[in-house]
Amino acid sequence: MQVAIVIPARYASKRLPGKPLLRVTGKYLIQHVYERACQAHRARTVIVATDDPRIAAAVRRFGGRVAMTRRDHPSGTDRVAEVARHLDADVVINLQGDEPLIDPEALDLLPGLLERDPEADMATLAVPLRSKGDWLDPNCVKVVCDATGRALYFSRSPIPYVRDGEPDFASDPPRFLRHLGLYAYRREFLLQLAMLPPAPLEKLEKLEQLRVLARGRAIQVGVVRHGGLGVDTAADYERFVQLYRRSRRRPAA
Repeated sequence: MQVAIVIPARYASKRLPGKPLLRVTGKYLIQHVYERACQAHRARTVIVATDDPRIAAAVRRFGGRVAMTRRDHPSGTDRVAEVARHLDADVVINLQGDEPLIDPEALDLLPGLLERDPEADMATLAVPLRSKGDWLDPNCVKVVCDATGRALYFSRSPIPYVRDGEPDFASDPPRFLRHLGLYAYRREFLLQLAMLPPAPLEKLEKLEQLRVLARGRAIQVGVVRHGGLGVDTAADYERFVQLYRRSRRRPAA
């Protein structure tokens, strides 16, 4: 199975403009993500997809591969699909450009999920949800799965809802899962998906993955113990910088 990782990157972030080019650590944020992706064993290709010449220049500066895309894409998935049209790959992983601590093993898990479920069109990841606050938080996307690991539904609402009593967040296996925005698509399905209009459920929840479920297609979900650290705000970036510096100070084993 030929695997490619595409990292969509925009300059115009609402909460943190110029995010991919932040460089307090001595490396661009997009460089941290790229280098993590290159550590995945399953991927033969890693490429940044951007519409901004400043980001493209930065990627070339650190020796990365970059593809220029159109400016009018409504989502990162559409940007990834534009690049995927020109890739020789069976599976395309969409890795957000603001995940500098992504686990390379998590990236390797995704194509394995599609190998084990040949009828699944795409795969994604989730982590156990361990607090009631996150369960109730609409910014924390939840997912419920069937017995085979396929997604039944994604929602910003607290799902599964507990009618009687209180939710048990310590159960093993976990019953409550937080979705991670990391996707692997079969290439041909990705190209089809990018041509479909938004589904009604997708518009209500503002969750693009519901476009897939609403059309009866299958999403396989893998459960990992820890998620990465997404950088959405200046505070998130500062937290990453502190973690990075701490890891650099740690003595080698």
